[in-house]
Amino acid sequence: MHPAARRALRPGVEWEFDKLVLSREFSRNVVTKLLVERAEHGGWELDRVRISPDGTRRVTLRRKIIRQQRPFYV
Repeated sequence: MHPAARRALRPGVEWEFDKLVLSREFSRNVVTKLLVERAEHGGWELDRVRISPDGTRRVTLRRKIIRQQRPFYV
């Protein structure tokens, strides 16, 4: 697993990305359970899945970064 990266796709919206590399030995059911677990408990959503010719899955997850605005006092 790689540390999460941060990127702004458009002004005012920031996303945090996390990349996973999953071996071909993991079944589809195991990968599904792993990703559902991360989605439910970490707030991640699936951004991209790439399956290489050797069967390795490269998964990119993302979640929105919510920043609280500082109050403006006069």
